Amino acid sequence: MSEPIWDEIYEKLPTRPEQRQERFDMFDTFDPNGNGILSLAEVDKAIRDVLAIDEIFDAKPAIMRAFQAAKACGKGREDIGDDYIEKLEFKRFLLGLRMYFEYWVAFKRIDEDDDRRISFEEFSAAEEIMKKWITNFGDLQEEFDTIDENDGGMILFIEFCKWAIGKSLTWRMTTNRGDHRLTGIYRIWAMIPGLIKQYCLRV
Repeated sequence: MSEPIWDEIYEKLPTRPEQRQERFDMFDTFDPNGNGILSLAEVDKAIRDVLAIDEIFDAKPAIMRAFQAAKACGKGREDIGDDYIEKLEFKRFLLGLRMYFEYWVAFKRIDEDDDRRISFEEFSAAEEIMKKWITNFGDLQEEFDTIDENDGGMILFIEFCKWAIGKSLTWRMTTNRGDHRLTGIYRIWAMIPGLIKQYCLRV
């Protein structure tokens, strides 16, 4: 895939604290029927029609992972099922969308045959690239086996994401950018579940 225009993408994702009202307004735009919740289908459609970011719209696994992560925030309304996200979870969704899309781009750099899986051959071919991304990169076979949690002989995107978060992989390691701290936030959320809802409530 071609290199995304990162600054344009980041500009369309209002994740900064001072952009709270902009996030609220965006949520309302994502929610055409005004019921205060978003389904995965509504989010997917809005990424295409509202955000107009084709690169992210085409990255379905990244959208799914961000949506699943946002649902873990905890619901403010008892009548909302686990298949939806609400406004207090929207900031986490946008943060996750940014992070998982970045991981998707990194994943696709390794996935040479574009089958959404990474073989050991593809992993081996990308060894030097990954060593530039990650300083604590270990033995090639051991790293592959660690990532391949289901022992299927292929690395899936969800497995790659878990490994990348554990390794503190950030986009500045792959592009020399210095403004990305999202991985650190997600590691804290993963380590201390009690912080998740507190963070989400600071929408």
